[in-house]
Amino acid sequence: MRGFARILAGRRMVALPPTVMASISPAWAEVCDKARPSWDGAPVSALQEAVFLFSTVPALILVMASALVLRFRSQWGGLVVVLLWTGLVTMLTMVDPSGLDELAVTEGCVGSPALFISVVAAICVAIVLYTLPRETRL
Repeated sequence: MRGFARILAGRRMVALPPTVMASISPAWAEVCDKARPSWDGAPVSALQEAVFLFSTVPALILVMASALVLRFRSQWGGLVVVLLWTGLVTMLTMVDPSGLDELAVTEGCVGSPALFISVVAAICVAIVLYTLPRETRL
């Protein structure tokens, strides 16, 4: 398609005229200014995204709560912490009321949350397995 720029919209390619692309590109740059104000222009890796997500206040609180649950082997506390981790992962990675997360990923200022989700899943599995009741033998 000569004279047209292509952008990825969802899962299919959509061709837009250059005038439309010119009006959209400043909006894309504005997305990264709002999502990650200190972004340096380099694409964000999954490790950098995981570090960013783990450094949020709710994630830090849940890491501390997970440590306490594991220390005291609390089954009910483990249930609460696993449910809170599930809610946090859902809020940070899947809920996007503004619809701008896809644009931020396309621009490169937001990375894949796959590593963050994997580590949180491992934490939750460890909590569940470690807080299982012990069988007492006589």
